[in-house]
Amino acid sequence: MNNSDQNNVTQKNAAEIKVAQNKATQTTGEPHTSDTAGTHDEAFSHRFQPRLGILITNLGTPDSPTSSALRTYLKQFLWDPRVVDYPRLMWWFILQVILLIRPAKSAQAYQKVWTKEGSPLLSIATKQLQALRASLKHAIKMPHAVELGMRYGNPSIPSALQKLRDANATHILVLPLYPQYSSSTTASTLDAVALAVKSWRYVPEFRFVNSYHDNTGYIDALAASVKEAWKAHRQPDKLLFSFHGTPKRFLTTGDPYYCQCHKTARLVAEKLSLQQDQWQLTFQSIFGREEWLQPYTIETLKQLGREGDKTVDVICPGFSADCLETIEEIDQENREAFIAAGGKDYHYIPALNDRSDHIQALGDIVLNNIQGWDSDWEQDSASEKNQSRLQRAKALGASH
Repeated sequence: MNNSDQNNVTQKNAAEIKVAQNKATQTTGEPHTSDTAGTHDEAFSHRFQPRLGILITNLGTPDSPTSSALRTYLKQFLWDPRVVDYPRLMWWFILQVILLIRPAKSAQAYQKVWTKEGSPLLSIATKQLQALRASLKHAIKMPHAVELGMRYGNPSIPSALQKLRDANATHILVLPLYPQYSSSTTASTLDAVALAVKSWRYVPEFRFVNSYHDNTGYIDALAASVKEAWKAHRQPDKLLFSFHGTPKRFLTTGDPYYCQCHKTARLVAEKLSLQQDQWQLTFQSIFGREEWLQPYTIETLKQLGREGDKTVDVICPGFSADCLETIEEIDQENREAFIAAGGKDYHYIPALNDRSDHIQALGDIVLNNIQGWDSDWEQDSASEKNQSRLQRAKALGASH
């Protein structure tokens, strides 16, 4: 075969491959990728210095407060087996019914809390990201990048990990902003991270923070936020610690969430020097018909209103950022229930959000969990080592 024939065959093969790739994209909605080939950007390179990646995550939010956006969001959220672990076929049929009814109702709730900046959760999470970047800028010697990923919706965990990959992150710390571990949140995040890197040829070294429910900085920030609230109005008859609920069977099958919630509340109460009758722990955001962790927040508030507790403050330590469940459910719906039952004065104490003491606590958690990665880093020697590594690689035939 002469050179002209070889060129014709090569061009024909390339065209066939292109057609196959196009068909794959049309069929799956995703571009086709080969197990044996990748773009230059995907290839391992000796040119770049190793970098530390920090991924902070939260639950997520719909892209807009509309029925169609909520349908997309709820489909992803409720199909996660960590969230609803019923048999898949049975749950698929139930979910189809839910997706016909719930998106419109949820859209109305989101419209009540949506701001000019968009979703409260995403807006606050973005501020947390920016503040944490600033806090860690000089605290970490090693070149690093900090990104935000949501378990459901955008920006997604895969997109955030891709940014860290593009930054040549060789070590990645994942910090889910769920202070208390739960299989439905923290473990689900780990699932998403593992799935995102499943197709990566080179997988960085990972570390994963699975809870910080008793972290001193976190407890101090919660206590400080309560003291500030009481200085602004007054100490109430009762302080309610409201945590997101989970099915009770999660506890009986090994999930430590319930215990960690109780420890967080107890530590904050001790920090505030509260007596046992001055505070109480409850669980909110109940979904479905099975029994969830109790007591329920809204039922407790109704009871307190009926029994004569006229002033109540509610804090939600499990939420690192205010969102639909705190703004609409706790600050609006639960307030109305308490007042209707006979209560008089009700205050919701906002989540820690981007408070400076909260960002400091998160920064300290990061620093504690990257020990060994950052300790011996020196910029000058690192640059020299990187150059030497590149020269050795080229001597062995590497092109980059």
